Formats: sequence, structure tokens, C-alpha cells
Amino acid sequence: MNQYYLAFLIGLLGSVHCLGMCGPLALALPSGKSTWLGVFFDKFSYQIGRVISYALLGLLTGLIGGRLWMNGMQQTISLICGFLILLAAIYQLGKFNFPVLQQSLLLPFNKLLGFAFKKKAGHLVIGILNGLLPCGMVYMALAGALNTGSMQSGMIYMICYGLGTLPLMLFAAMAAGKLNQSFRRKMNKAVPYFLLLLGVWFILRGLELHIPYLSPAPQGITVC
Repeated sequence: MNQYYLAFLIGLLGSVHCLGMCGPLALALPSGKSTWLGVFFDKFSYQIGRVISYALLGLLTGLIGGRLWMNGMQQTISLICGFLILLAAIYQLGKFNFPVLQQSLLLPFNKLLGFAFKKKAGHLVIGILNGLLPCGMVYMALAGALNTGSMQSGMIYMICYGLGTLPLMLFAAMAAGKLNQSFRRKMNKAVPYFLLLLGVWFILRGLELHIPYLSPAPQGITVC
């Protein structure tokens, strides 16, 4: 599977998780527009702000990954990412939770978002800030971006991830209440199993078993 298609799929399947984490913020954003088109533009601007943040994170991650690739560490990167993704999936399946740690990580971002709300920074700016919030699904996507081996590829990878999250998030923002809590819980239960498959794929890729698409041979290195 093409890595960019994979990134879009991660975003599409992971957007249910995003809806539970960031959905309330998206729904709480007042539009101030009286027409349907105006409301849509505001909500869309917020979503594009998230994608911009993901693109910048992908650019930075791709740069780091490219340097590591230059040192011949692409196989190690893939294996480490795979094991980390598997660990995250196991934690979710085991329903482990660290509320104190989560609150500590979110505190500075919540203060920044509160300041942006107070200053009426606009949907695009708040979306950009929201894209920087600590999020397990974003970290999983960044693991993939790290594995692309170049700045451009890392940025495109994260853009594809962001575009994958856009349909459901935009739909939820425009049609509040269409996705009930029960549906979200059911979908969230499926996310860890998807992460297990993703982690196995990264490990197989790192093993370089010369299996087309699943575990291909090493490719040429491009840093920027």
C-alpha cells in the first residue's frame, strides 16, 4: 500500500478518536455567521488549521527521519515505530489510563487555547493550535512520517493524515448530534485493533523481507 494512502486511512479510521478528544472544542466554536455557507467556511477553516499544524510537524519529523536514514537507520526506525505502536494498542486494549499525566500535558495547551478564545483569534488560528495538542493518534501518524525518509515526504504524509480526519470532523461540526456517544464508543473499540495491524506492518517493513508492498527491499535515500 502506498504510504500516503496509508496515512489517509490512519486519519480516516482515527478520526473517531479525534472526534471524542477534539470534537467538543470544534462544536463549541461559535461561527458568528448567519448563512449556512458562512458557517461552513468557519468550520472548514478550523479543520484546515489542524492540517497546517500536521504539515509542519510532518516537515520537522521528516527532516529528523531523513537524517537518521542517512546513517543507515531506516530499518531500526521502522522496527522501533512498530513496537511503539503495538505498545500503544496493548495499552488501549488494556484500558490503561493516566489522567494526571494527561492533564499535565494538556494544561499549557488549554491555557493557550483559552487565550485564543478570549482574543477571538479566529477559526483558522484555533485550528492550528488544536493541531498541536498532545494526541496518541497524531503520534502514531508522526511515527509513519518519521519513516518516510525526507522532509517533503514527511510533510505530505501528515497532510494526507489530516485530510483523512477531515470528513468526519467536518461532518460532526456541521451536524452536531448525528454521531451519538454509543457509535463513538463502538468505533473507538476498533481503533486498537487497527493499531495492532499497523504496528505489525511497520515491523515487517523494518525486517525487509523483500515482500512487495508489505515488506519491501530498502529504497534510495532522499533527505530533502
